[in-house]
Amino acid sequence: MTKDMKKIGLLFNTQKPEAIETAWRLWHWGRDEGISFLFPPHEASAISIPGVDDETWRKEAAFAVILGGDGTFLRAARYTFGNAIPLYGINLGRLGFLAIGSPESAEEDIKSIIAGHYTLQRRHLLKGQVWRSGRLVHELHALNDFVISKGSIARVTDLEVKVGGETLTLFLADGLILSTPTGSTAYALSAGGPIVPPHVPCMIVAPICAHTLYARPVILSGEDRAVVIPKGDARSLMLTQDGQLGYELLPGDELHAMLDPDIRVQMIQLNGRSYYDLLRKKLRWGFNGISGGGE
Repeated sequence: MTKDMKKIGLLFNTQKPEAIETAWRLWHWGRDEGISFLFPPHEASAISIPGVDDETWRKEAAFAVILGGDGTFLRAARYTFGNAIPLYGINLGRLGFLAIGSPESAEEDIKSIIAGHYTLQRRHLLKGQVWRSGRLVHELHALNDFVISKGSIARVTDLEVKVGGETLTLFLADGLILSTPTGSTAYALSAGGPIVPPHVPCMIVAPICAHTLYARPVILSGEDRAVVIPKGDARSLMLTQDGQLGYELLPGDELHAMLDPDIRVQMIQLNGRSYYDLLRKKLRWGFNGISGGGE
């Protein structure tokens, strides 16, 4: 059954005054335009308007508009996980590689989506499993990345990485990032990893502040499975999922990570706004006298 395109899910950062103000603005505009914005319980209570329960929201929303930064977008991806709800982010944060719309053009962007002037990008997810003494203790997904990092004690971590049952390397570093192409412009980029377009099926393995000069990021194929094993007496290690949910890792645990073969996150791209346009704008390629190789 085709969903009503004028029933739009709205998620926003309830800690940002600008997000609350924009949510109010869109809600009032929607009433005048015959558009129903659906607010889940948390967002509805934040601005004291009627909302719907989570199940109804996921069932009826034709697509979702997210107001906030990339962190809010990642939370929205988790909220809609397993449901074919396309996501469109309005950036009220800082850099913004996921939430890319402008609050000033929000109404026009929404009209364009309703009119069908968009394409869908199906972004890869990481699937992870943490095994401890032969028992599965955690199963998790990430749109951006899994990060293994040390706790408050300043000490190097010792992480063995296996691919296809064969040891790839032993990273001596402050931590390790396993990233999707979507996450290549997030933490992995600051750790020296490459920028990978979202349509390329691969996984990036990037050490954080490696303690050896020859340790470098590695790109694995979309079919590879990476296994990361903390070695020695490593303690206070944390595995974080998109920088928002954390799990303790113990020596001898195994993190199995790969691109999920079945589940993707659908992101809306408006016509005339490509991924490469976004890179040029966000990274200022060709601006301030810096040219990409020609005039």
